Amino acid sequence: MAKTLRISEDLSKEERIKKEERRLRKIYKDIDKDNKALVDGLIVRAAFMRIMLEDWEGDISEKGPTEMFTQSEKVDPYERERPIVRLYNQMNKNYQSIMAQLSSLVPKPEPKKKDQSDGFEEFINGRDD
Repeated sequence: MAKTLRISEDLSKEERIKKEERRLRKIYKDIDKDNKALVDGLIVRAAFMRIMLEDWEGDISEKGPTEMFTQSEKVDPYERERPIVRLYNQMNKNYQSIMAQLSSLVPKPEPKKKDQSDGFEEFINGRDD
């Protein structure tokens, strides 16, 4: 079996999807309730897509992106892109779009208050004109 980017070779596809869902939910555990339903749906789709993409990457790595194809025995075969490559490219584009949406919803940490002055304000305010 070709080496792939799978989360774990020992887990079933469903277990790998659930593991990815848990990983993403941990990132978004502090999401506000207004965005929670949106994030939950995106997480489910993103987890499924990531696992499918990993599996397809393994297949493409093992068998290559092209194959020999012929319409009939009377016509010489020619090289063409394998259908899984088109599926992979389209799903990868959709996955990237979902991840961009999720990234825009990552809870932002509260800015830290400056407890100590760096002296710049005092320098500016203390200057004689």
